[in-house]
Amino acid sequence: MNSQSFQCDSLEQTQRLGRRLGKAVQPGTVISLVGNLGAGKTQLTTAIATGLGINPDEVSSPTFMLIQEYQGRLPLYHFDTYRLKDIHEFEDLGVDEYFFGDGVCLVEWGDRFQKLFPEDLLRIEIQILGETQRQFEMTANGPLSEQLIAVLSD
Repeated sequence: MNSQSFQCDSLEQTQRLGRRLGKAVQPGTVISLVGNLGAGKTQLTTAIATGLGINPDEVSSPTFMLIQEYQGRLPLYHFDTYRLKDIHEFEDLGVDEYFFGDGVCLVEWGDRFQKLFPEDLLRIEIQILGETQRQFEMTANGPLSEQLIAVLSD
């Protein structure tokens, strides 16, 4: 397991971090986003999507849809588990097919159903430090996710 912390003092810095991550992700990347309401999970997702070549205006929170699919350099599958009642509802979305496919999966509120995630996972915990300041604690568990942290650390 490898961890790295990134502090962003502005929305622009957060967007830059997300775009770099979006340019670095590979097929099969699974990212779990963890943080309170308003922490910036959807903001980071939008920036990652931009790095994948997806129009940021197309990206929205999937809170009422549960999953949004976008096409860029790689397919992006954006899940929001906030409104799901239990792990079975998450399984019913067919997450295994998404997690082990050729796209990139971003799961907001990923800490709710951790046991369904693949072993190689990038967990990003977002802490609010101020109005636009965020701390991103990234933990990699596996070669794909460790490669992402290495790219961001350069």
